[in-house]
Order: sequence, then structure tokens, then C-alpha cells
Amino acid sequence: MIKHNPFNILRQGCSPPSKTFGRAAFATMSGSAAPANSTEVSYCDKRYNAIREGSVTILTPLSSKPQNVFYNPIQQYNRDLSVLAARVFAEDFIHIKHQREQRKPQEPKGRKRKRGVDIESKDNINGDAPRKEVAGKEEAVQNERSETATVDAGRLAQSPVVCQALDAIPTGPKPKHQLRILDALSATGLRALRYAKELPMATSITANDMSQSAADAIKLNVQYNDVQHIIQTSRSNAVEHLNHASSHSQAPYDIIDLDPYGTAAPFLDAAVRAVTDGGMLCVTCTDAGVFASTGYLEKTFSQYGGIPIQGPHSHEGGLRLILQSIATAAAKYGIAIEPLLSLSIDFYARVFVRVRQSPSDVKHLASKTMIVYSCDAGCGAWSTQHFAQSKEKIDKKGNTIYQFKSALGPPSDPKCEHCGFKTHLAGPMWGGPLHNPHFIQRILGMLPTLDDTQYGTLARLEGMLTIALDEDLGDSIEPTIDSRSSSAGQDSVNIVTSDGGVKDKQVNGIPNNAAVRPIPPMHASSRALHPFFFIPTQLAGVIHCVCPPDLAIRGALRHLGYRVSRSHAKPGSIVTDASWAVIWEIMREWVRQKAPKKNALKAGTAGKGIMSHDRSEVALRKTKDRLRDALRCDDEEQIKEKLQALLFQMDSKSRNEASSDGAVTELTEVHKERVTLDVSKLKIVFDEQLGKQAQGKKLLNYQRNPTVNWGPMVKAKDGP
Repeated sequence: MIKHNPFNILRQGCSPPSKTFGRAAFATMSGSAAPANSTEVSYCDKRYNAIREGSVTILTPLSSKPQNVFYNPIQQYNRDLSVLAARVFAEDFIHIKHQREQRKPQEPKGRKRKRGVDIESKDNINGDAPRKEVAGKEEAVQNERSETATVDAGRLAQSPVVCQALDAIPTGPKPKHQLRILDALSATGLRALRYAKELPMATSITANDMSQSAADAIKLNVQYNDVQHIIQTSRSNAVEHLNHASSHSQAPYDIIDLDPYGTAAPFLDAAVRAVTDGGMLCVTCTDAGVFASTGYLEKTFSQYGGIPIQGPHSHEGGLRLILQSIATAAAKYGIAIEPLLSLSIDFYARVFVRVRQSPSDVKHLASKTMIVYSCDAGCGAWSTQHFAQSKEKIDKKGNTIYQFKSALGPPSDPKCEHCGFKTHLAGPMWGGPLHNPHFIQRILGMLPTLDDTQYGTLARLEGMLTIALDEDLGDSIEPTIDSRSSSAGQDSVNIVTSDGGVKDKQVNGIPNNAAVRPIPPMHASSRALHPFFFIPTQLAGVIHCVCPPDLAIRGALRHLGYRVSRSHAKPGSIVTDASWAVIWEIMREWVRQKAPKKNALKAGTAGKGIMSHDRSEVALRKTKDRLRDALRCDDEEQIKEKLQALLFQMDSKSRNEASSDGAVTELTEVHKERVTLDVSKLKIVFDEQLGKQAQGKKLLNYQRNPTVNWGPMVKAKDGP
């Protein structure tokens, strides 16, 4: 939606004037009426600001007032990413449809097989020769259609505005596999225009908006960019439009893009039903103050069906709340979702989800839904609990089946085991992977071929996607065999290495090109084994010590054999498979080695609770406990025996403190992570050189705020 309605009925025959643009800049309006990447032009006897982004130019009204949401250049990253994601998905989607068509048995239309006799029609029931007159008419009609399509393509080729989209225009009959895209909340139509001009495949795009002024702006910009043959304009309520698409006899949309002002929650139920089987749903939510903050947790629950998490990892928790709301909306209709890419960007969240009709995959939703026990008021530690357990089994016929059971009791006590503070509940939220690594790799492989004058955020795209590729620590990256993309009878093998690279095998001596293979789906039972991240600066603030360098902490974790990565959601973040007991022991060792000065930690604080687990204090506390136990006996001989045993344990170099606490009972699957590790015996080395390993080339990982006042801006209103 936009604020002004300066457009009258568009006059036919208005052609784009000659104009010169500088290099498109990633700029903000900073309260001015026109951004830096714009110029003033005259079109249809009116003056406009012409804003260039990608291969598209949109016209905005001249005004002395600050622009609201007519055009927000902060979200150019969103649009660049969306175009590339749609391109990668479309190549995969069309390829799969083509492979399915090839596998179908081919029979001439109108012919039937009955008892070994070819039957052309009811009139030819006795096997007479087909009627030549009908065949001749059909051939003439087909030739006429082909000639018409060729003439139209030649006319379009003469227009310099659409020269970049000629690959999407067929020169013969209409292509069998065409991509249908809906920009459900289109505003100026910029996103739909970029899809039309920058996707190198045949597309049919619907740009919809409920606002009359927005619909007028879309028509103006579609005509100005000369893409009337690709984009259809619709003025309707987005939910009603989606409901109509899902119930209409016409095929639903292959890609649906939801980019509202605020939350996308009201549109999710209708959107998952309007996407075709195997299609993609693109969702933006700009209400980070709701999904990533506990300030309005009652509103978060009403919109997303869960309680947000508090702490520096709140934005990842918000992503998981959004994905969970999409998954639950889809599950009611037997539709399963697979997140292809989920990112926390600036002030909003952007997720790309593949949906497919699969009641069997929907059964895994309970085992991928988790709640979080978070010590947000204390040390910041957390533990997770999934709603159900799934166990893989082999039936009598050798098929893989899954058995689902209720989850056992909570994995944590009401109080944090590290600092003693009370924990708080968050969720339910999505407990599966946030990304498909193969999808990210395909986008990264495309970036070197792109023009940075057209995609102004390429550096940031490469940096953020590279981090997103590594932040699951390689848990979801496994060798994938997908026969759908292979030749007849041949399997193509796609192996993604631990560092995120693609290692191609050869099929019959021919290199297997990853760029033309379908995106292998993640398994329906996949879980996020190590969700969330921590930030060393926050941990240092809890125990009031000098903050350790990130490389020192990363090196200490790697020296102990743990995997380390970063999160795209926050600078200075560390993602690891180490437990919180190990992380806090590393921090205590940092205090002992690098900051031995005793800090005045007040009793009852989280820092005091953390430092009470120091190695020397733990040993002293255990000795005191054993001494008290010995003195409780009434018999002097028993006291003497227990004191002698205690002295022997203290003097013995080979004593095992864990065994003295009693035998470890048999643990269930949900409590396996609670096996106590004797962290006091860990040899911790702060090796910064080891922390630098696998850093790769320098990338633009985190974008700084472009201006002082930036963000979603003020919501636009329809009318003057």
C-alpha cells in the first residue's frame, strides 16, 4: 500500500523516455522525497521520481513530504535475495516436472488401446482409417498459433526495455511448464517487476494489492517497464485472493510471496493451500518487536502460537516461531513444510519454505516441535524438549517405518543447574533445520556470475549465505542420492562436504553438474541438533570478567574436539555442539588463567552461582559433604573408617569423583544429554590460531545500520 494516488487512467501509447541513470546505490531516503538512486523524469505528461533497482525502474510521485513505504531501499537485500531464491527454486521445480513428464508412458492423444486394437475415436470403432479432414484442420490451427507466437516475439525483441527478459519469452508454442507467481501484497509492484525481468524462464505473475492507489501504481510501473505480457494486476483482499486460488479449478500458484507491513500470520492459512504441491512460500515478517521480544508475549502467542525467547538468540527463536506457525497451518491440510532458507535480516525475518502434500511427513511435526527452558534472567543457558519421540524401524518387508511415542519428563529442573536461577518457558517452536544446505549452495554458486551493478547487495548476500551454510555444523549435510535428476537408470550422487563445498562424482565418466540437479529434500525426521548460539561478551558480563576474544573461545572449543561456527543472526555469536557445562568451564578457566583477580560477586547473583562451580571450590565442597556424612554416624569405629576412606580418596591420584557419588543408572534417550561430564578434568587451551581455522576469505557478514533513522518506516495509508 502507498500513501498517494496521483495516477489517472493510464493513456495508451506512452513510451519510456530516454534517461540516464548512475550506478544503483543501496541508499535510504533519510527523510527526503527521493532516494539517491533516482532521477526526475516526465511520463504521460506527468513528472515522477524514477527509481532504479536491479533491471527495473519504478515511478514514484513527486512530493515534498517524506516518503513512507512507497519504496524502502533498506529492503533491496530482501528483493535481491528473493529473485535469486526464486530463480534457483524455479530451475529445480521445472526440472522435476520435466522429469516426471518424461517418466510417464507416452501415448498419442485420442488413441486408446483395447484388446490389442488401436481406436482413434468412436467413429473409428471398426479400425477404419482416421479422417484426413480433421487432421488437416488441426495441423493448420497449430501452424497458425506457431506463426502468431513468432511474430509477437519479434515485436518484443525490438523493445530495448525487455531485452533482458527475452529468455523468458518463447519463440514457438507456449511452453508446457510455466511458472506461476503471486506477489500477494505488491504495493508499487517492484518485487513482481523484478521477477518478471530477472527470471530467465517463462513466468506468469499476478501483482495483487487491496489499495486502489497501489493498483494504479502497479499498472503504471508495469506499462513503464513494458511487461504487460507477463504481469497481471489484481485488486483484492490478499486472503480472499488466496482462498479463491485454492478453491478455483485453475492450478494454484507455484511461488507465493508474502511481504506485508508487520506480521504475515493472517495470510498463512490461505497461502499454504494456494501453493501447488512442491511449490515455494516466501514470507516476510517485520514485527520483530513481537516475534523476537518478550515485551508483548501475549500478542506473540496469539499471532504465532508460541512464547518468544529472551536473550541474544531471540531472533533465531523468532524465526523458529514463524516456521512453526507455517508448519501448523499447513499440517491441518496434510501439507508438510521444508525450510529452504530462514534468515533474520535487519528489522525483519525472511523465510523460504518448500511445501508438499505428504500426510506421512506431517506425522513428524510433533517430534520436530520443541519447547525451550531458558535461564534468561540468570546465566543465559537453555535446554530443549521435543513434544514427541520418533524411532526408525524396519518392518517385516524390509521397509523403513517410524514409531512415534510421547516425550518423557522435562530435561531440566525448575532452577538452572549452572547458576541456580529460575528458568522460563518459551515455545512451542520449530525444532527442525532452518536451511537446506543444497539450496544455499546453489545460490552461492550463482553469485560469481551476477553483475554487482544490478544486484547491489551481492557482498552481503555472499557473507550471510556463507554463514547460514555453516551454522548447522554439518549435521544436516549428508551424501544424497537422487535418481530424479539422473539419466535413464543412472543415479546422480551429490556429496556436500563438511565445509559446505559440493563434491561431484562422475556418472559413466561424465561430470555430474550440480547446477542442473534438483535440490535434494531434507529428511522429514531431521531435527536441529544444536539450536541457538551464545555470545562471549554476554557470558563475561555474567561473571564480571574481561571479555575473552572470540578466537580464544573458538580455539578452546576446537582444542577440546567440539565443532564451532557462527550465526547469521548476530555478530560475535558462536554456534557449537559443546554443552553449557563445558562452555561455562571454559569461561571459569579464562578467569583463572587470564583474569585471576578476584571479583566481588555478590551472593545470590548468577555470576556467584557460576563461579561456585570452580574446580577448587567443587573439590572443597565435595570434601566437606563427605566429612559431614562421616560425622553423622554414632559409632566411633564407623566414623574412623569413613575418615580413613576420605583421606585415602583425597591422597589418591587415580580417584574418580564421579564414581564416589554413586553408580550412574540406566538413562533414557531423552536424558542422554544429561550425562555428567567431569569438566574439572578438561585441559583447556586458548589457542587463537586454532580459532582462526576455516575462516576462509573475508566476507561482509553483518551489515551496519546505513543511517541513523532506518527501519520499516511509517505504515502507508491509502488516499491523500
